[in-house]
Amino acid sequence: MPTRSAAPTASALFASGSARRIANPLRRSLSGLLLGLGALSAVGASAQAFPTKPLRLVVTFPSGGAPDILARLFSEKAQLGFPVVVDNKPGAGGNIGADNVAKSPGDGHTIVMGTVGTHSINGALYEKMPYDMVKDFSPISLIASAPNLLVVNNALPVKNVPELIAYMKANPNKLSFGSPGIGTSVHVSGELFKSLTGTTMEHVPYKGRQFAIPDLIGGSIQVMFDNMPSALPMAKEGKIRALAQTTATRSPAAPDVPTVAESVPGFEATTWFAMFAPANVPRPVIDKLNAEVLRVFKLPDVQERLKTLGLDPVLSSPAELARYQATEITKWAKVVKDSGAKAQ
Repeated sequence: MPTRSAAPTASALFASGSARRIANPLRRSLSGLLLGLGALSAVGASAQAFPTKPLRLVVTFPSGGAPDILARLFSEKAQLGFPVVVDNKPGAGGNIGADNVAKSPGDGHTIVMGTVGTHSINGALYEKMPYDMVKDFSPISLIASAPNLLVVNNALPVKNVPELIAYMKANPNKLSFGSPGIGTSVHVSGELFKSLTGTTMEHVPYKGRQFAIPDLIGGSIQVMFDNMPSALPMAKEGKIRALAQTTATRSPAAPDVPTVAESVPGFEATTWFAMFAPANVPRPVIDKLNAEVLRVFKLPDVQERLKTLGLDPVLSSPAELARYQATEITKWAKVVKDSGAKAQ
């Protein structure tokens, strides 16, 4: 009986030239697959291990303002296994702090409390930006939005927006308005007001709102479009006079304060705050940060705190923040162009 020849072994097959030609692409495919699986495993492992040290949350303005308040709320409530350290880096309308984060390692341990200025307005105001507002960052989540409050020095003889406009037209170039820096929503709100009302007043930028407010109270500047969380308590204390808020509808935090749009149709300026990381942070790390942001800012006591400050909690996915930022960049570029404002 003829014996059945033994099946060739794998080593025998790969020994032949034709088999080698077949095997090499196969080996490459298998190697690529294994490398890909290894990379996915590494990314997953990095997310599980994250964070491995304290996080640094950069605030692009001095302490005391809305971005600082939000950052410190997150720092207090976050449960990531390591502390979140708030680092105030003000200057250049927020550009200094934002640029610091843009140039930080993309591992998720450095994040920024971005603002409408640092991540949508400044690109239109500054001829040379130290960072790209979109390409240099990984969106994490929207945090909150708020009106600005049009406030004036108590000695100014106006009680409402129509009276302010009439006074400005009767006294051209007499008034000046302050802001915590060029490119902030406080600054651009003033430029939009001038553009829509056909009035003039000089812009005086400060290094932070804590430097502008004493001058507003003292009369060195007469007008300011300050963030509501900062301005509303002082208006209630009688230190300054609130004339109007800048959103399209009245905030529940100040239902008796009219909107600018009630006297100046088409006026609307909402300030917002959002968290970003540097570019190229692994997606699982971004998702972990997003989940923690949503957890913290959905806490009942945090929500109540925001509402008493006139802040509206507005949370999002990273993709939703990216889409919103794109629309805001387009919107504010037109506002800046129409107003003729430029950073000096």
